[in-house]
Formats: sequence, C-alpha cells, structure tokens
Amino acid sequence: MSGALRILTPGPCTTVQDLGRFDAYHLGVPVSGMLDNYAGQIANWLVGNPTSCAILEMTLNGADIEFLSPADIAITGAAMHPELNGRPCRQWTSIRVQPGDVLHLGPAANGCRAYLAITGGIEVPLVLESRSTYLGGHLGGLDGRILAAGDILHRGPGPLLPTTKDLPWFPIYPEDILVRTIAGPHDDSFKTHLERFFNTSFTVTARCDRMGVRLEGPEIFRDNDAPESIISQPVVPGNVQIPPDGRPIILLNEQTIGGYTTIATVVSADIWRIGQAKPGNTIRFVQLSLEEGHLLYRQWAGFLAATKTLLEGR
Repeated sequence: MSGALRILTPGPCTTVQDLGRFDAYHLGVPVSGMLDNYAGQIANWLVGNPTSCAILEMTLNGADIEFLSPADIAITGAAMHPELNGRPCRQWTSIRVQPGDVLHLGPAANGCRAYLAITGGIEVPLVLESRSTYLGGHLGGLDGRILAAGDILHRGPGPLLPTTKDLPWFPIYPEDILVRTIAGPHDDSFKTHLERFFNTSFTVTARCDRMGVRLEGPEIFRDNDAPESIISQPVVPGNVQIPPDGRPIILLNEQTIGGYTTIATVVSADIWRIGQAKPGNTIRFVQLSLEEGHLLYRQWAGFLAATKTLLEGR
C-alpha cells in the first residue's frame, strides 16, 4: 500500500465507494456503494482494476486532487470538465499521472455524479466486507464521512498499464430520464392512480441524496379503500414509495426499511440512471412486466460482461 492522492478541495460530497455491502441488511446496514455502478465499474476496468476496487464518487461538483505517486486514473460519469495541471483532459479513458500532478474537476454539466478510479483501488479498511462509505451510519470509507481538504488516501497494489485504455463511446445523461419499472409490490393500493403514475413526467426536487430522490408532479394517492399505512418492511434500491402527500420518492442505496406503500420498483439495470439525476431533471416511468424485467436483467448483465471483455483486451 502506498500514498496515492491528497484532497485539496473536496467538493460538496466526495466519498469512497465500491459495489457495496450486500450481507448486512439483517444488521440494519444498507448496501451503500456507487449510485451509478455502470460508470463506476467502467472506471475500474479502464485502469485495469478488478470490479470490486474502491473508487471516489463526486456529487454535483468535483474535487481538486494532488497525486502522490505514479498511477493510472480514469474519470467517468457526469461531465465535470477535468483539467490536469491546468490543461483539459478526457473522461472515459485512462490517464497516467505522476507525483505532484493536480487534477481539477468542476461542476457537473451533464449528469450528477462522477467517478475517479486509480491503479490498485482506494485502500481503506474493509467494514462488513466493503469499503463503501455509509454516511448515515458513519462507517466504511474514510472514517465513515465525506472527504475533506487535507485527507490523504492510499491505494492498493497494481501494475501500471502498458498502453492507454479508452471506452469507444461516451454515455450521455439526458435531462429527461426514462426508467423502466415493474408495478408493485403494493400496486393493488393504487388502482385509481396507477395509470396516472405511468403517464406522468415528474421533476427531481432538491430533496435528493444517497438515500433517495423526491419527485414533484401530479399527486399519486392510494385508493380510498386501501390501508392508510403498512407495517414497516425491507426495501431495496429502486423502490418507488408514495408518502401521504402523494409525491413519489425513489429509494437509493442508504436505506433498509420503510413504512410507505411502494407503487413500483425501478429495474436494477436502470438504477444508475437515477443516480445521475439532478434537481430540475424530469423522470418518466415506463411499465414492464416481470418477465420483461428478467429479460432486461440478463441483457444488461451480458452488456456489462461484453464491455469488461472489450476493455480488458484494449
């Protein structure tokens, strides 16, 4: 393990994340992890890391970072117009850095979150088999918190790349977002307003974080004969809850249990789209059957595997 980087200015919410912790729900500990695990995984593959390596996630505005040792880095996700030593540099490609190099990332011009991977991955202690930061529980990452100016992070062992890697395409995060969704598990409480839910564009409000995204739009209410509340039960990322005010909330990665009725669930292949939504964007839910959702899951897994193979061979 060697010193990798120093945070000069951290941005509003820069944290250490990996794919998340999946075996601690029974302890009340949520998954956490990269909110856009598509961009996050590609960042790791671009520098030759295993998928499981920890990276930095930056929200709405990037960080200023000084590198302390030779390494390859890759920046993916939201367009933050990176500059290395004052000169523009590309995202979605590997970049060789040397000690003393300074990276600047600005406000997100397209999307919400950017990801920085480095050779060997960010090396912080494993907590419940993950290095992800869970802000609500103050665990994982670096002391369970948002990174601050002066923080020094180390990286794990890993070889430098023999040649540059890049992704042959550039994902774009639209302001009008379509997400594929399966009705339920409590859709039987919304017979009157279910059609409205699937035929409405909602607006992302400023009340959005790693726990969830609150939407504004036509109110969605339970049927008059539906129970006013449910017994609190486990929730998963992608659940769309309807609180008493009728304004939907899409749950993300930092919650384990909830007591609001869930009208629908975003398929796992599209949750990264929610992770890139920022205030003012619109979201529209497209209804799929359960069978279509299973097919989409297999197609998405195949696409990720093919992308990984492509980058490994470049």
